[in-house]
Amino acid sequence: MPCLLIALLCLVIAGCSHDGKQENQAGKSQADIHSTLNARTADDDHGLPLHKLQVPEGFNIAVYCADVPAARSMARGNGGTIFVSTRASDVVYAIRDPDGDNYAEEVKVIAEDMTMPNGVAMHNGDLYVAEVSRVWRFPAIERHLDKPRKELVRDDFPTDRSHGWKFIRFGPDGYLYIPVGAPCNVCEEEDERYATIMRMRPDGSDLQVFAHGVRNSVGFDFHPDTKELWFTDNGRDWLGDDQPSDELNHAPRAGLHFGFPYCHAGMISDDEFCESGDCCSDERYRKPAKRLGPHVAALGMRFYTGAMFPEQYHNAIFIAEHGSWNRSDKIGYRVGVALLNGNAVRTYRPLVEGWLQDGDEVWGRPVDVMQMPDGALLISDDHAGAIYRLSYKG
Repeated sequence: MPCLLIALLCLVIAGCSHDGKQENQAGKSQADIHSTLNARTADDDHGLPLHKLQVPEGFNIAVYCADVPAARSMARGNGGTIFVSTRASDVVYAIRDPDGDNYAEEVKVIAEDMTMPNGVAMHNGDLYVAEVSRVWRFPAIERHLDKPRKELVRDDFPTDRSHGWKFIRFGPDGYLYIPVGAPCNVCEEEDERYATIMRMRPDGSDLQVFAHGVRNSVGFDFHPDTKELWFTDNGRDWLGDDQPSDELNHAPRAGLHFGFPYCHAGMISDDEFCESGDCCSDERYRKPAKRLGPHVAALGMRFYTGAMFPEQYHNAIFIAEHGSWNRSDKIGYRVGVALLNGNAVRTYRPLVEGWLQDGDEVWGRPVDVMQMPDGALLISDDHAGAIYRLSYKG
């Protein structure tokens, strides 16, 4: 009889513990949810309608991690840890797949109480995290996941929250590239740092503007062969449902100007800021490599260098379209692929779509893409709080 009472007591305690965790997950209390195991469900879809996603023949999409609320940008450490930023939740996650089954069972919050820590990047074993106005370094982060320490790299970026969140990435020149978005829908600021992509050394020194006229870039990468910068840029709002387009841009050298606020998408001169009335014919302003569509909210992008996907995708650019927020008919909510011929985009088409259903129902919003060592592609989703793994078997 005592054994039976003890067993019943254990079941009650376990049940209370489970219920408490469920309540925390519903409220997204980060510190309480995480540092936990992310267990698989029987059907491995974790309640997400993956059957609604369409991918090309031979591709497969699965859940890689189902417990990363507000997941945004991703960076991978040499030890296999994937660091995931947030914008709305003010935390940074470390997720791990210790058994190598392509599902991250371990989720841990390594930083919290930050201000829109959207940017994460790895450099020589150190994790860099960008808030709105500050950049931090977490030294030897994978050796200190339980007790990470952080060092301030720089804290004098503008404090504006409008387009102030940052995507960061180290370039082949060893510099950390950091965008500073326009603090408005459309405006012209005296501070030359606004509407730019900047770069600095890993210690925060030698901060300089690399590209001008960039309204709000939340994704960029460097061509595997030429090492030149390519980036997405979000177009201005309130010119109607169908203009201007978001952009994919190519910056082969420093000092180029990409038009904002004078010329939008290389074809629409701004009535307020273009004094000549035809700024888009001005050769000072570089035109987009590809117009991606109006208000699709093109964010993270990566060149593909893996061997898993078919040859046609070699050096292609995968782009996460977060989806429109103020368009009459929603658009985006997908991952696209740009196929190149040299520096020309010969085609741009959907690769994964279905997060938008029936023209209005949204169940997911892709934010970033990242290639894994085996050639699979991870896709973060801040709406569903998940990361997906796109693979190919032919």
